[in-house]
Amino acid sequence: MTTLFISDLHLQLSQPPLSSQQELLRACLSWLGSKARGSEALYILGDLFEAWIGDDDDAPWLQELATALRELNAGGTRLYFIHGNRDFLLGADFAQRCGMTLLPESIIIDLYGRPTLLLHGDTLCTEDTDYLKRRAESRSPLWQQAVLSLSLADRRALADSLRNESKMAGSNKSMEIMDVTSAEVLKVMEEAGVDLMIHGHTHRPARHELSVNRKTAERIVLGDWGVQQGGWYIRAERDGSIELIQFPFTTQ
Repeated sequence: MTTLFISDLHLQLSQPPLSSQQELLRACLSWLGSKARGSEALYILGDLFEAWIGDDDDAPWLQELATALRELNAGGTRLYFIHGNRDFLLGADFAQRCGMTLLPESIIIDLYGRPTLLLHGDTLCTEDTDYLKRRAESRSPLWQQAVLSLSLADRRALADSLRNESKMAGSNKSMEIMDVTSAEVLKVMEEAGVDLMIHGHTHRPARHELSVNRKTAERIVLGDWGVQQGGWYIRAERDGSIELIQFPFTTQ
């Protein structure tokens, strides 16, 4: 049996949609209908979407994606979703349409006998204090209620504004500030009592060996999907093997 992990697809279709956005969506749908089929479970570790404006979003491409996910689930693959910093408003209604189970922002799973900590990864970036402040505000029930009470048109405009603001803020920060903090990684893993962590968010796919509680441990970072670099996923097998895989969209 096989368990898969993905994150940071950042799916979106603007009006009119760009060819790169359409290609990314097609690649996602193709992957769900091919590589993901037959897997025991698929964990989506956040930022499946570039932005989420509410479960009532009526964009046709979202229904196409929901159908593909539901069909994968109907074929026997359990689907799990952890919110990212872009799609934290995704709720139970849309998850149900997709056949997905919503998980807390961090969770320990039994990965074929190995306790494994899963999370999106943004909470590990403790040196980015400005972002963490905005994150705390946006996770407030009052903030979310106020946003979701707006019309769809106003929410789309707000999402565009927040994306532009985020890009401008990111352009003025060093990559080190926006990456995880090593001390926070060790602290979180030690407190969880695990020797394996899987996350996304940083767009720095890699396998990092470290020592946790005086034992060899590993942190595996998923990559983001894009037209130029293709897609990334992790495949874990029952025999204990784990692969971080990159694939081109044209030959998947």
